Amino acid sequence: MTKLYLASKSPRRRLLLYKLVEDFEVSVIDIEESPHINESVNEYVLRIAMDKAESAKNHLSKHVPVLSADTEVVRDGRILGKPGSLDVAVDMLMSLSGRCHEVYTAIVLITDKPRHFINKNRVCFRNINRSEVEQYCLRQQPLDKAGAYGIQEDAAGFIDRLEGSYSGVMGLPLADTRRLLSQAGII
Repeated sequence: MTKLYLASKSPRRRLLLYKLVEDFEVSVIDIEESPHINESVNEYVLRIAMDKAESAKNHLSKHVPVLSADTEVVRDGRILGKPGSLDVAVDMLMSLSGRCHEVYTAIVLITDKPRHFINKNRVCFRNINRSEVEQYCLRQQPLDKAGAYGIQEDAAGFIDRLEGSYSGVMGLPLADTRRLLSQAGII
């Protein structure tokens, strides 16, 4: 089996990738993650995922496949990013209360050539109150999550409806990732 590297700090992506591939290593990459002026959400998530993969590839053997991803929560066309503090996390989650938003995840696989896929999902939150949001933020770690929430955590109780891929919202859409890995002959 071909060795694979996952260019990601996300423990959630590691758990998801184990569902598809058992033999992989993690390459932790730090890159600048800020949108450019007039950059669309699709362009942004793809650029960040590609930057992660290329940065990892530059530090590894040129013959080793590298998989990376980037996930962003988007409300009213605006990328929310990761909150910088608990107060920002609470405000971010409150801004999603009683509303729908999109979650985009770009997946990039670099082997002999780059392959990619962009997964888009729609998530609708029920009306949530500030007290339950504050409790969530104290129990969980919202600062390392796009949109300040993890669908696999207590925040699942905020979600009224999901249209799309649960694993895509979590950070690595498994069906699309399987397709990319299969096309490259890795699985």
